[in-house]
Amino acid sequence: PSTMSLRAVGFCGADDSVHPNMLGLISHAYPFVEFGVLFRPDKEGEPRYATKEWVDRLAEVARKQPTMKLAAHLCERRVNDVLNGEDSFLMELKSMRFQRVQINATARNGADTSILGDCVDKFCALINKHGDMEFILQKNDETRPLWEGLLQMDTESSGGSGGLPSNVSMLVDESKGTGVLASFWPEATDAYRIGYAGGIGPANVETVLNDIVVAAKGHAVWIDMESRIRSTKDGKDVFDLDKCYHVINAVCAKGLHRHPSFL
Repeated sequence: PSTMSLRAVGFCGADDSVHPNMLGLISHAYPFVEFGVLFRPDKEGEPRYATKEWVDRLAEVARKQPTMKLAAHLCERRVNDVLNGEDSFLMELKSMRFQRVQINATARNGADTSILGDCVDKFCALINKHGDMEFILQKNDETRPLWEGLLQMDTESSGGSGGLPSNVSMLVDESKGTGVLASFWPEATDAYRIGYAGGIGPANVETVLNDIVVAAKGHAVWIDMESRIRSTKDGKDVFDLDKCYHVINAVCAKGLHRHPSFL
């Protein structure tokens, strides 16, 4: 039996195709589920990118349910702003009960990757200012100037050389958000918290969990998925709660979490 604990199971891309109340119901029954909302202003309202009205309704649900896990996945200018130390949108996210913020600092996500190496100091200051939020960095070759810059900072507030601030975690996704399954899962470390993504979905989650239990080496980790929990229903690209549930069921079957007593 593994001593690994699964901090969260992330389902990213929740959008207007699903009623926010449904997410509330799932979170209430399975508090380890984290719903991810993609914030990319130039695509708002398209599949995977919720409208502001929908996010406001989700926030109402989250305010009634303090245990609900929500993650904001920032793209495009939302990333550029945060990297430049601009935090007005972060304040908004806090008021909407988002506890974690993922920085999708890749070209595919519309971010200006040319600034990554230059904004480490400003970004570190912002992380320290918002110690009650957890910041997730995508750890891949493209984002290297950002996370390597943070790891190399040798100040107490940056977690010392080789470490990260206590409220920063790394998401390992070599697919860079393209949904390609990883060929191997890097081992977790004592230096910072880690999560795994890249091509995970209902069809392979059992195998992935078996592999990650080994890679986690007893650490608390999380998994995150996006492309493989989509479906086409009535000709529309939708966030598929049935696929999400298949993953939840596999996590419970593996003994990593439990079904609620009423199921």
